[in-house]
Amino acid sequence: MLTFILWIVLLVMCWPLALLALLLYPLVWLICLPFRLMGIAVEGVFELLRAIVLLPARLLRGKA
Repeated sequence: MLTFILWIVLLVMCWPLALLALLLYPLVWLICLPFRLMGIAVEGVFELLRAIVLLPARLLRGKA
């Protein structure tokens, strides 16, 4: 919602720039998409490594 309000303010102050931002937003989103997917994959790898490292502690805690 805040993004929309900021866009409305930009539209009132400088409408050509606001229309340019509106037209370029899908292109920027598509360019950023591979980086987001790579970030999700790297986060998954780190979570897997964390789970592997903490597994012995979880097993010992479960038997106590």
